[in-house]
Amino acid sequence: MRHVITALVANKFGVLNRITGLFSKRGFNIASLSVASTENPSLSRMTIVAVGDEDTVSQITKQLRKLYDVEHVEELLPAESIFRELLLVKIRVKPEQRPEIESTVRTYKAKSVDLTADTQTIELSGESGKIDGLIRILEPYGILEIARTGVTALARGEHNINDDAD
Repeated sequence: MRHVITALVANKFGVLNRITGLFSKRGFNIASLSVASTENPSLSRMTIVAVGDEDTVSQITKQLRKLYDVEHVEELLPAESIFRELLLVKIRVKPEQRPEIESTVRTYKAKSVDLTADTQTIELSGESGKIDGLIRILEPYGILEIARTGVTALARGEHNINDDAD
């Protein structure tokens, strides 16, 4: 099962390496990882998608909490959180296919961000299922390149991870 873990960590050299090292030493797999600085320049937010059972996720969060540079860790539950990814996908396109592709772009509320005589690059942000759906629809045209950010997430409503940080 897929689990989304968010962590506030020190925004300094080597922290990402120590955290990914923790996963690899213990044989935990990272399905996706998104890291960026936060509204507080001394902290970064990591959004980690890990695959495993409840015991695996519990072990991951316990191990993360032991690291010196980790301020706070929590699992984000789907019903209580907002999950998003960003996709850039470049496809091969013939002139007669453009209207059909533009219709698909509008349906998915995506954007065409680059167009050449033979290619079109489309941008989409949304939940993973929406991203996967657009990729499946575009596959018959010939996907040339895909870049995905991985999941980034926040808890819904008033909950604020900064309130929980030590």
